[in-house]
Parts: sequence; structure tokens; C-alpha cells
Amino acid sequence: MSDHPGNTGAMLASPRCGARTRSGGSCRAPAVRGKKRCRMHGGAAGSGAPRKNRNARKHGRFTGEAIAERRWIQDLLGEARKLLEEMK
Repeated sequence: MSDHPGNTGAMLASPRCGARTRSGGSCRAPAVRGKKRCRMHGGAAGSGAPRKNRNARKHGRFTGEAIAERRWIQDLLGEARKLLEEMK
């Protein structure tokens, strides 16, 4: 064993990360200074989603126009199914 005094008091007294682990427990890593999460759970600089969530609009699947088009197609298919049922 070592004779080193092990000055870990400041780290042990620091606030802990507020994230939950897969097993349901709390993350035991110290939070980044001035933040509520550790470096692995979003406290690091540059981590997280971009401002205004630009990634959500990258493909255009959820624009109002695309949603309206899908609803129109569903209505058209529903009418076609009804017509086929009437023809039987």
C-alpha cells in the first residue's frame, strides 16, 4: 500500500451527475463545473442537440405539406377499399 495521503475530499464533496443508468441507478460521476451532468452525459462542451433542433427538419418528413399529403393518400386508399368491398 501507499503512504500517499490521497487528497480526494474535494472530489467526493462535488455534486454528482443527475443522469440515470440503464440499471435505474444514478450516475456516480462528478458533474461538470456549473452544470448538472457529467462529461459523459451531456456536460461536455459541444454535446447535445444543436440550437433550434435543426436535425429534426433535415429530411422534411414532418412538414405540414408532407403530413397533409400522407393523410390525402390514406383517405384515397380508404375510399378504394370501400369501393372494392361494394364490388364483391
